[in-house]
Amino acid sequence: MLLLGTVGFTVNFWAWALISPLAPSYRESLGLTVFEQSMIVAVPVIVGSLGRIPVGALTDRYGARLMFPLISLLTVLPVLYVGFVAQSYLAMLVGGFFLGLGGTTFAIGVPLVNAWYPPARRGTALGIFGVGMGGTAISAFSTVDLVERFGDGAPFVLVSAILVAYAVVAALWLRDAPGRPPPPSGSFVRRTWETFKLPATLQLSWPYAIGFGGFVAFSVYLPTYLANAYDLTPADAALRTAGFVVLAVAMRPVGGWLSDRFDPIPVLGACFVVAAALAAVAALELPLAPVGTIAFLGLAAALGAAAGATFALVARLAPAAKVGAVTGVVGAAGGLGGFVPPLIMGGFYSSTGSYAPGLALLALTSAATALFTWGPLRRSAARRTP
Repeated sequence: MLLLGTVGFTVNFWAWALISPLAPSYRESLGLTVFEQSMIVAVPVIVGSLGRIPVGALTDRYGARLMFPLISLLTVLPVLYVGFVAQSYLAMLVGGFFLGLGGTTFAIGVPLVNAWYPPARRGTALGIFGVGMGGTAISAFSTVDLVERFGDGAPFVLVSAILVAYAVVAALWLRDAPGRPPPPSGSFVRRTWETFKLPATLQLSWPYAIGFGGFVAFSVYLPTYLANAYDLTPADAALRTAGFVVLAVAMRPVGGWLSDRFDPIPVLGACFVVAAALAAVAALELPLAPVGTIAFLGLAAALGAAAGATFALVARLAPAAKVGAVTGVVGAAGGLGGFVPPLIMGGFYSSTGSYAPGLALLALTSAATALFTWGPLRRSAARRTP
């Protein structure tokens, strides 16, 4: 079940990230401004984020066995629309809006995996599931190359076929855990409000908004950043972005494993201290080789491990019957954390011609998150952990 959940997460994240590697090309072909280019990259992120709240709640009620194949099939429609119908800025925004469906599958997989594993192993298991973030790396590695080799529609046809194949496999073999908590009662609005009122929900939303949100922001905006700041070709920028994503993905299970072995709080705090230092280095806009590359790869490792450690805390602190709902809200916060930075970066670049203020803001935010982790979050976790 962990394997099936991880594959589903990977495939849907691949679909979710299809626009990002082609954003520089869309800017040229559609005559977009830098800010408009940032918008078409960011829209799937915000929809995939906010959509996790209802999808997480629906997963608590109906289970991943239904939700994974359903969302996978629905995601096929916007993939084909973006690939073959969207020919204007407005059409790309509409396609990106519905493409966000692929990003909601995170809120399906976490309660699935959480229910199959005992508490002592959930951090590691959820970290392994988080490897599905690598779908964005697959997109970064393959999308531009597929377009150059086989035509504009090639990546969209391929991803659509894989989504359909996965939906069939999931419908046949995916199973919810036998001991899964019974579906919660009451209306969606009431259950969502009760989830928001849980202390763990809002407290964990902050570090995940910075950790996972930072990863998402870089994974979708790094091709644009590298093309504008360092004059890299779209293919070169996409390849370097893929390296960033692969390292972040590899570090997510490491963050979960370290949290199981030691404790999530010090792991999370250390990650944000490292992220703050490296973002400050990146803000200096030093040459890409070697300092810039080291800074960004270090950021990838720190942000990936932070995302894994955060969900080790979710598994520990969320009530069993509300893991999906809590995951939806926390996951939405993470996605929203990925939506805002591309707009900020694009705004700074349009007004100042430099990305340095945006990277400096990331450094300050990471430092503040480290202080929050070592302070209020640590005290709250200590009160609620037996």
